[in-house]
Amino acid sequence: MLSLTEQKNKNRVISKPSSSPSMDFKVGAIDTCKPLNNVVANLPAQNAVTIQTSTVPFNSPDSTLGRHLARRLVQIGVTDVFSVPGDFNLTLLDHLVSEPELNLVGCCNELNAGYAADGYARARGVGACVVTFTVGGLSVLNAIAGAYSENLPLICIVGGPNSNDYGTNRILHHTIGLQDFSQELRCFQTVTCYQAVVNNLEDAHELIDTAVSTALKESKPVYISIGCNLPGIPHPTFSREPVPFALSPRLSNMMGLEAAVEAAAEFLNKAVKPVLVGGPKMRVAKASDAFVELSDACGYAVAVMPSAKGLFPEHHSHFIGTYWGAVSTAFCAEIVESADAYLFAGPIFNDYSSVGYSLLLKKEKAIIVQPDRVTIGNGPAFGCVLMRDFLAALAKRLKHNPTAFENYHRIYVPEGHPLKCEPKEALRVNVLFQHIQNMLSGDSAVIAETGDSWFNCQKLKLPQGCGYEFQMQYGSIGWSVGATLGYAQAAPEKRVIACIGDGSFQVTAQDISTMLRCGQRTIIFLINNGGYTIEVEIHDGPYNVIKNWNYTGLVDAIHNGDGKCWTTKVRCEEELVEAIETANGAKKDCLCLIEVIVHKDDTSKELLEWGSRVSAANSRPPNPQ
Repeated sequence: MLSLTEQKNKNRVISKPSSSPSMDFKVGAIDTCKPLNNVVANLPAQNAVTIQTSTVPFNSPDSTLGRHLARRLVQIGVTDVFSVPGDFNLTLLDHLVSEPELNLVGCCNELNAGYAADGYARARGVGACVVTFTVGGLSVLNAIAGAYSENLPLICIVGGPNSNDYGTNRILHHTIGLQDFSQELRCFQTVTCYQAVVNNLEDAHELIDTAVSTALKESKPVYISIGCNLPGIPHPTFSREPVPFALSPRLSNMMGLEAAVEAAAEFLNKAVKPVLVGGPKMRVAKASDAFVELSDACGYAVAVMPSAKGLFPEHHSHFIGTYWGAVSTAFCAEIVESADAYLFAGPIFNDYSSVGYSLLLKKEKAIIVQPDRVTIGNGPAFGCVLMRDFLAALAKRLKHNPTAFENYHRIYVPEGHPLKCEPKEALRVNVLFQHIQNMLSGDSAVIAETGDSWFNCQKLKLPQGCGYEFQMQYGSIGWSVGATLGYAQAAPEKRVIACIGDGSFQVTAQDISTMLRCGQRTIIFLINNGGYTIEVEIHDGPYNVIKNWNYTGLVDAIHNGDGKCWTTKVRCEEELVEAIETANGAKKDCLCLIEVIVHKDDTSKELLEWGSRVSAANSRPPNPQ
């Protein structure tokens, strides 16, 4: 058994190496916030700021770990923290509550608190949640894993055991009954880029600042456990107001950058009909502006992968839609897959984005640009080359070539409209989304839940400034309820439109309560088709049928006369039109839930195609041994 000192040293910091280059710190301001539209965040500010020299007298109630953490969160752009109280984090919550610029948002469960921090990070650039030890930590773990997969900086703070209990052979509540308290920490090691266990005040300042800066640097979640007896104890290291800091920008290897640009320009300039395709890692690379600059300069046809929707302006003159293999938007796949060269900026090729590994792409025709690496065809590859630097430099070297876009323009046929409904005819999903399209503006944002909403929302044409978010890599059903809460809290000037299936809603419905407490005015279209439709199309069975709820009745019960809330059920187009008019008119300041009742087999044609291909990929027999 380790001594107390050895146990403290063992738990002092456990951090996982990252594949990204290390960075130094400098004094300055930090700007990590993503603008509230479909343009990715600006780079960290380069201008140094005046160092605040005010000090808080030692032994003052303000010279504490809790106050330092609260001030640090505010400095990086977090003004709302999503939490669930538990006995190990109550003292810490006291200090967060006492910070005037920080709003503590109490959630119904830890999973939704994590999802809310995820949605908040998508709008603000960084999010935070606070839970209690192990029972809270393991509950929030799924949401943290989703944020990790989506490259979102998220500060997960856990109220830990009393610092005196480490190494004492004591068994604590909220644990699995062993004297070793590291189970939660070990679970977080695989889904966070840095872990800090703060069980003494001597190095707490260093650990907290390192964790926060690492989340911003790596654009991944971090884990901070703080002993429950530490937040309120004054310590000299916290006697000064936290000095605002910035991360030194990553720099490209200039020789590598020049070589990569020269090779890529030669590759693309000799092509007859090259295209550009934007991918989801443009967000973490902060390269959307550079990608637009490249698009403007070269004149190529421009598509986005499904998980990059919202990262490129869809009003751009050469935008041709979403490239998603067999379920791409109309005429997009034909142009991309027939090109003789394609540049993919920040792609993720998984089984979902590749429609069961069925994309008709050839490696030798592709330039793959990742956040810090460029690969041209089968080779060469260039490391330490930042995406945004590469795209901006390449824009100056490419010949203008609109051939692919001109081909698209020649073959394009405007999409038809859904068949007109007969009076009082049962509402169809394609009619629903035709009306949702008409609701969108630069003052709105769309949250698409895992399921058929993925495919229907992909076909929406986003006006300039309209936000768009969904979780494709992790694909956790129920994500959208918490994410909607967090996004709406981060962007109160936007009217969030959430499209959620009934099965997903049942997973996380409780935090409609928190939306009401926060006075949010989201419009939720709850699509009631009686089950897990996306899973039906992959592999059907009785387990995909769920118990039908009275969803409007449930939300009315949660409302309970406290807050602004309006609900309705719609079964036909006439009722839908009336409901939308009410939500945008008399109830524009209310949380609105519109339960849309549709047939269980009413799905998009894209889901039918995608489901059969993913099913085929899932059911491949084992390779011969």
